Amino acid sequence: MTERYVVDLREVDETQVAVVGGKGARLGGLSRIEGIHVPGGVCVTTDAFRRVMAQAPALDGRLDELSRVDPEDREAIRMLSARIRSTIEEIAVPDDIAAEITGALAGIDGLTGADSLAGPAGSGEEAAYAVRSSATAEDSPTASFAGQQDTYLNVVGPSEVLRRISHCWASLFTERAVVYRQRNGIDHRAVRMAVVVQRMVFPRASGILFTADPVTGNRKVATVEAGFGLGKALVSGLVNPDVFTVRNGAVVAKAIAAKRRAVRPEPGGGTREVAVDAGEQERPALADEQAVELVRLGRRIEAYFGSPQDIEWCLVQDGFRIVQSRPITTLFPVPESGDEENHVYVSVGHGQMMTDPMRPLGYSMWQLTALVPMLEAGGRLFVDVTGRLASPATRDGLLDAMGKGDPLIRDALETVIDRGDFVPSLPDTTSGRPPSAGAPPAPIATDPAVVTALIERSRASVEALERDIRTKSGPALFAFLLEAFEEHKRVLSDPLSIRVIMAGMEATWWLNDKLGEWLGEKNAADTLTLSAPDNITSEMGLDLLDVADVIRPWPEVVAFLRGTADTADAGGAGDAGNGDFLDEMEKLPGGAESREAIVGYLDRYGMRCVGEIDITRPRWHERPVTLVPVILDHVRNFEAGSAGRRFEEGREKARRKEQEVLSRLRALPGGEAKADETRRMIDRVRTFIGYREYPKYGIVSRYFVYKRALLAEAERLVRAGVLRETEDVFHLTFQEFHDAVRTNRADAGLVAQRKKAFRSYHALTPPRVFTSEGEVFTGAYRRDDVPAGALTGLAVSAGTVEGRARVVLDMARADLEAGDILVTAFTDPSWSPLFVGIAGLVTEVGGLMTHGAVIAREYGLPAVVGVERATVLIRDGQRIRVHGRDGYVEILP
Repeated sequence: MTERYVVDLREVDETQVAVVGGKGARLGGLSRIEGIHVPGGVCVTTDAFRRVMAQAPALDGRLDELSRVDPEDREAIRMLSARIRSTIEEIAVPDDIAAEITGALAGIDGLTGADSLAGPAGSGEEAAYAVRSSATAEDSPTASFAGQQDTYLNVVGPSEVLRRISHCWASLFTERAVVYRQRNGIDHRAVRMAVVVQRMVFPRASGILFTADPVTGNRKVATVEAGFGLGKALVSGLVNPDVFTVRNGAVVAKAIAAKRRAVRPEPGGGTREVAVDAGEQERPALADEQAVELVRLGRRIEAYFGSPQDIEWCLVQDGFRIVQSRPITTLFPVPESGDEENHVYVSVGHGQMMTDPMRPLGYSMWQLTALVPMLEAGGRLFVDVTGRLASPATRDGLLDAMGKGDPLIRDALETVIDRGDFVPSLPDTTSGRPPSAGAPPAPIATDPAVVTALIERSRASVEALERDIRTKSGPALFAFLLEAFEEHKRVLSDPLSIRVIMAGMEATWWLNDKLGEWLGEKNAADTLTLSAPDNITSEMGLDLLDVADVIRPWPEVVAFLRGTADTADAGGAGDAGNGDFLDEMEKLPGGAESREAIVGYLDRYGMRCVGEIDITRPRWHERPVTLVPVILDHVRNFEAGSAGRRFEEGREKARRKEQEVLSRLRALPGGEAKADETRRMIDRVRTFIGYREYPKYGIVSRYFVYKRALLAEAERLVRAGVLRETEDVFHLTFQEFHDAVRTNRADAGLVAQRKKAFRSYHALTPPRVFTSEGEVFTGAYRRDDVPAGALTGLAVSAGTVEGRARVVLDMARADLEAGDILVTAFTDPSWSPLFVGIAGLVTEVGGLMTHGAVIAREYGLPAVVGVERATVLIRDGQRIRVHGRDGYVEILP
């Protein structure tokens, strides 16, 4: 095929990114939209870039070196990228390519009609152009690359155009572009550079249009930023722009800035910064009707590309010119509701302590096994609470439940309600209605046998599932699983199980409320629930201490495990990650005993993992090396028998607290009655609160049974050539997986698309609460009792502790010492083995009854959760003070 080095923008569209880059492709697409005027131009294709790069073989070695550099090693990146740019800029543009470019420039000069330009653009040797980089990874829906490569304005004459084209090629390797690619997982070799050359526009005003509010995410609100002259003044931050907020075809707010500087073209080429006349500085750069017209054009562009856009525009005498449009990549996607009604969505992940994106098989199976309908967006799940918010009969109950789980969610929902114009208020249908004839269920007796029976019932259900699923395969497996999901939901909704969970939670709330009222005790239940029985999650943490006790006496085993952990940390675990290291370890002195201890632990807890609500996540049984760093920390930081001692110490501390509280109550007026009632509540909370963790254990136990059966089907599809690799099924929904098994066909393109989307979702922060308009509500604590500079959160486990902060985002990479304070985004039950070795806990996500909070109280760890951006604001190694009773964190000097 003959290579093309120059193409007219009118010949290309957004499908030709590989040839003309992201910017060129989108400009070509823009030129096809009716009523949208784009300055005429051509694109120097990636074929030209590829040919120029081939003239410098030394670049291969430098690119190899660059790919190995840590993205945080800015000095190394600066030096390497500078050498690469210098090499590219020194390569002469081949004569035939230069001739083709020069000839194409003459064609641009001849453009007329809608693409004619305002201002002294000149012609021939005097013609002025904009020379703009257009990389193949640029302006995609997942990475905009805004400002990462170079653009040159008012470039006069063909020879200067050729020189600037070389600079654009080299700008593929600016330091900021290199770092951006590495952080977004984009291979340097996979990216090519095209260059767009357009006739220069000399505008009266220019700026940026966001077709969705870039701060709140509201898709119905557009924001126009405008200034005088060339847009370079706004982009570089030289001036504050005028800002127009447009909704429903009208300007609803505007702020006119004093625009003291502007960027204007120089007659001989280039641009310069000039002062704006004093009388002009506060004149609006646009009239209101012009801002509204610009938004109308923006909505047309948004509809064409199918997503909210960040649009660069220029205003000339006869109207607007569009010089760029890229997706706004920071907006969180809105769930598809199927109607035009208003909806309010609440995050599932914040309640489940897992805000990472899920793959399609993961979120679709959670949807199928959940008790309420859930919608997916950005790889996360959300519940539509609009109906419950609208009805007075359910609103207070919803807000109360949300507030106990996460006060920020409650505050966000109240903010939506207080606006008064989004959630419809339904009539109170309960007013005047006689009380329900149905009596509430009788209070459950404070009897440990109730908990024992529920645990046995759950175990029996999982055992039956394991037995019955063994004979199922092919389409019959999926039919069986759909029935199993109904049993799954029946177990989850067991009325007795729910009553036991609520009894424990209500007793906790009663103790905190009443002891606060009677004795001034804050969160007294935190101590009273230490070492409560039947808490499977706290047992999981303590049991790993027992594993460490078995391993500690065997130095060769310890050394072997250190090597295994180091290999895994370097990304080279290979088969060691899936458990082969256990077989190697068995050959060492003490290896058999150590292997038996680890395998025994995996038999009971191996179905767990970080992010365990996503069935696609590797379980500890599948990747036991994940536990090795934690085991080694326990070997180093604890003495033999620590698990039993810690449990007994907690139980004794709870007993002493009970005696103290009861003694103080008896000294009060009416104290004997208060003490008796309090004693009953203490018995009740200690009987039931541990069970709070068991249903989740039952869920993940069932999930691991489902997963093993589904992976066997995936392996059959790989052997049949339907899939390339087993984990491709993770990027299919449960129904799509079923269809692939039934038809022996799968869409490889869909799998590839889903993998790319999943990678992009990691860059998005899921909102706690947002609406069908895309508007995000973050919520606030609204407190005035927190010291200046402290980080506010939710108090979930009493006590104050000072220590070294260890910011850990991956449990497998945790390196903790005694006295450290764990700072992380969220903690689901799989993190509990770390809790036994830390002094305190700070998380970004969490609530009073979420797993991390429950286990922190169980272990007596001061903890503050729901601290926004804690992993960013607290640096690893800083000393911090955690106020677990008062709900804030101080960063110490």
